[in-house]
Amino acid sequence: QRSLELSGLLLHRLPLHPGTSAFDMSWFATHVAAGMEIRVEYNTDLFEAATITRAIGHFDTLLESIVDDPAQHIGQLSLLPPDEAMLVSLASSGPVVQVPRDRSLHQFIEEQADKSADAPAVAFEGTTLTYKDLNERANQLAHRLRSMGVGPDVLVGVCIERSVEMVVALLATMKAGGAYVPLDPDYPQDRLGMMVSDAEAAVILTSEPLLGVLPQHTIPTICLDREWHTLATESKLNPEILTSGKNLAYVIYTSGSTGKPKGVPNVHEGIVNRLLWMQDAYRLSSADRVLQKTPYSFDVSVWEFFWPLMTGACIVVAQPGGHKDPDYLVNLIQTQHITTLHFVPSMLRIFLEADGIERCTSLSRVICSGEALPVDLETRFFERVDAELHNLYGPTEAAVDVTYWQCGPNSGRSSVPIGRAIWNTQIRILDPFLQQVPFGVPGELHIGGRQLARGYLKRPDLTTEKFIPDPFGNEQGARLYKSGDVARILPDGVVEYLGRIDHQVKVRGFRIELGEIESTLASHVAVRDNVVVAREDKPGNKYLVAYIVPHPGGAPSAADLRAYLLTSLPEYMVPQVFVTLDALPLSSNGKIDRKALPTPEISVEQAEFVAPRTATEQTLASIWSQVLHTEPIGVNANFFSLGGHSLLAAQVISRIRRAFDMELPLRELFEAPTIEDLGKRIDAAGHSSQTTQIPLISRDQPLPLSFAQ
Repeated sequence: QRSLELSGLLLHRLPLHPGTSAFDMSWFATHVAAGMEIRVEYNTDLFEAATITRAIGHFDTLLESIVDDPAQHIGQLSLLPPDEAMLVSLASSGPVVQVPRDRSLHQFIEEQADKSADAPAVAFEGTTLTYKDLNERANQLAHRLRSMGVGPDVLVGVCIERSVEMVVALLATMKAGGAYVPLDPDYPQDRLGMMVSDAEAAVILTSEPLLGVLPQHTIPTICLDREWHTLATESKLNPEILTSGKNLAYVIYTSGSTGKPKGVPNVHEGIVNRLLWMQDAYRLSSADRVLQKTPYSFDVSVWEFFWPLMTGACIVVAQPGGHKDPDYLVNLIQTQHITTLHFVPSMLRIFLEADGIERCTSLSRVICSGEALPVDLETRFFERVDAELHNLYGPTEAAVDVTYWQCGPNSGRSSVPIGRAIWNTQIRILDPFLQQVPFGVPGELHIGGRQLARGYLKRPDLTTEKFIPDPFGNEQGARLYKSGDVARILPDGVVEYLGRIDHQVKVRGFRIELGEIESTLASHVAVRDNVVVAREDKPGNKYLVAYIVPHPGGAPSAADLRAYLLTSLPEYMVPQVFVTLDALPLSSNGKIDRKALPTPEISVEQAEFVAPRTATEQTLASIWSQVLHTEPIGVNANFFSLGGHSLLAAQVISRIRRAFDMELPLRELFEAPTIEDLGKRIDAAGHSSQTTQIPLISRDQPLPLSFAQ
């Protein structure tokens, strides 16, 4: 700061402030005798003094890093002073707890079966198995599996509808020493074929009605319903324990960006850590009844199955498809006295508007995960339900959940956090150069600790890319999983989820790689180019949109594209809306400009309105109006163009089942998305509005009991 001397005058530079500020934050650097003075001017309505003080400390640390080694790469420069780096690390690490690392999950269940032999373990549609019954039946199947070569790290495919048999099959697979692979019967046959081929399962467990669902294969298969009379001759004693904590417990397939689903193999020590933490946090007892409703192809189902069985509680299994029907769930919760259940937030929103929810007085805790939990939904929950609400977060690659947060009716927060790390887990928020970012600064969420999966099944390249050496780890071989989620650690140590760094999305709780849908669409003969995005033009209504550039000669219809995708993708991955474009918008660097894609026209206004003409169409129109909260609805209106999606479609199918006394597969609505087309299919199936009368047949000998009976 120099003075200017003129003849007869002595001038000094004086700091003056104009009284206003041009920006919310301004930094000023001034040379002084001792070096440089930094002054920060900020809007106190937006920033706290502690935040600015930390930012000045980060800048000071950055300058020191440069001076210490001017030749180092810019990505290696540190922002965090050592003391703050330690605070960030401590805030994002879960408690270190001594959890058995050499014990398998089924050992805990066997111990509980000894303690609670006569207590109910599994209930389904009027059938109840005690812990003794469940353990013995699982043992019998496990002995048969072991005689067929199942042992440690051997995979067993399980293709069974939600039932008592499903619980027995999963537990028996682990007792035999193997790892189960869910083969969801709702998946298209092509997708199941890809999974069966990739997994190379030693055995497939199924039921006779599902034999036609499975693809052609030569793998030894056990039909539990047809063959139980021979399985019942096997030993009821617990098989010898062959597995340890490092062996596989299950392999769940998730959506893959290259068009092929990828298997995630999880080990016993990871899921044991997760379940023991959960019991310590939420304390199930023998009085609890836990609803199992998540499809077993999603990892939330793992705790729904095995947490109750480790603790003496009872699993109540929902009927197939019941997890999407709020009316059914309300009735089941009431009649079965459910105390604990899980919802993805989008389904919770639908459930909270169901009639009769006030009767669900047995509920004590509801657990949410699978997608971000909005603040308005948190508020609505406490207006409608007198129970605890917990928000959990975690990917399939880290044994279900790695952070937790207990919600409250008046939190005062602008978003619902994903919370703090659970036992023996580290959450690292890192920049692209794997440097820890300061409190409040966004970065990619990395997960370390006990619960990491082995990687990806038969995908060493992808495993190397996503499971990296932990630069902060103290244990030899410690790894971090790059989740692709963007998050930040708040000054109070709570983690806040912000979004994604890639094109993976969560729609109604389903994890979807948009690249897999795009790859499948690209194989359609009439599609020249395409891009798929998840839009949320109205809060709480996220949906998939496919933008199609057709080959010359005409664009395929939405119905044709939807039917084509259903041959290889599950319903939840089929876009709700298809938009035809002459060309995809490009940015200045030649990449697809997703922000420039037009907003689809989804409107309740229907051109050329045609009123229902038959009794079937009138019933369907009434059902659609109730589910979509829209009327009137013409017979030529497209269910998905009116805002329908897979969860609402399941409600439509459930109401059709009751109204017409018939079973209608969910995919029928995807293939025939208008009242006119769906009505024709119902009429062709010969529905009856009257309850079918089943004739009584006299028999000389009694019929053999089914497995469930």
